[in-house]
Amino acid sequence: MGLFTDIKDSISRAADRLFATDTQKRIGIYGPPNAGKTTLANRIARDWTGDAVGPESHVPHETRRARRKENVEIKRNGKSVSIDIVDTPGVTTKVDYNEFLDYEMEEEDAIRRSREATEGVAEAMHWLREDVDGVIYVLDSTEDPFTQVNTMLVGIIESQDLPVLIFANKIDLDESSVQRIENAFPQHETIPLSALEGENMDEVYDKIAEYFG
Repeated sequence: MGLFTDIKDSISRAADRLFATDTQKRIGIYGPPNAGKTTLANRIARDWTGDAVGPESHVPHETRRARRKENVEIKRNGKSVSIDIVDTPGVTTKVDYNEFLDYEMEEEDAIRRSREATEGVAEAMHWLREDVDGVIYVLDSTEDPFTQVNTMLVGIIESQDLPVLIFANKIDLDESSVQRIENAFPQHETIPLSALEGENMDEVYDKIAEYFG
């Protein structure tokens, strides 16, 4: 009975996506911790609604629960797309509370944060498998993109047949290498940007309207 119900629910979700009469799309912002996902989510939300999605921090796993900003209408080149932004927790294979101690956090707080971050990873994966219509995948262009997490997540996105844009963030930093990200995932378009400084956001919005409109 449980299996039948799961199959029925999956078919129902697929039909909802296929025959939806409105243009509202749930776009998940994914990527590893500290890639700049919330900074980008806030940049998009502020530019088009005037409001932020959530707090930003240099401490890993600041976002430990998915946050959603609804009805973000982006208008570009005569096209309009209305999306719900879902800022998801950073996905990683391991959350170690010791990494938070480096940020002068008390041990009790570090343990709590690591537990919440682990739960956040599970929530992010649930959203990816069940509740998003497209993905913005954010990578720190100063870091090596060839990781188990990135390969796994991009593979899951592809298996779900979801439209995806890869954003090479932090191009304002000297160590940035957009080419490295392009080489890692040549099957997908990579758009360079700095969410913090607002660099290349015109192209970002053009591509969002093109891919998700």
